[in-house]
Amino acid sequence: MAAAKKKESDGPRFTEIRNSKALRDYTVDERFEAGIQLKGTEVKSIRAGRAQISDAFGRFEKGELWLHGAYIEEYAFGNRFNHDARRIRKLLLHGHQIRKIAVALAAGGQSLVPLRMYFKEALVKVEVALCTGKKLFDKRDDLKKKAEVLEMKKAFKFHRR
Repeated sequence: MAAAKKKESDGPRFTEIRNSKALRDYTVDERFEAGIQLKGTEVKSIRAGRAQISDAFGRFEKGELWLHGAYIEEYAFGNRFNHDARRIRKLLLHGHQIRKIAVALAAGGQSLVPLRMYFKEALVKVEVALCTGKKLFDKRDDLKKKAEVLEMKKAFKFHRR
């Protein structure tokens, strides 16, 4: 018998779930890769791309880090044991990383923000970052810089022809 050939389209169904607001509203200081404690139906929903982390944030409570506000849609084929879409989920990090984040959050002025959620082999990982909030004038400066870069690219493209 001939061995079954793998289709080229058998890759992942999605690459990652991103927090598009994070880089606009915050200045990223330090990034961490964290595991996340999930139920089986949550993993299936994430694999289908049915999650959103744009309103999510991390909080330090009772010596552990928790992810609040993340939305993972209920699994369509789940039964009565399906998960709650907005439940609080535990972030899994090394002890020294948890202590470092706890000190930064206790000092004030910084927030723990999830930047993206992705699969690393069979495990769901969340990239969280210690961030400082941007003021309105910082956002305007970023927009001006982007506009200038775009104009330069257009000018160089026109000049090459």
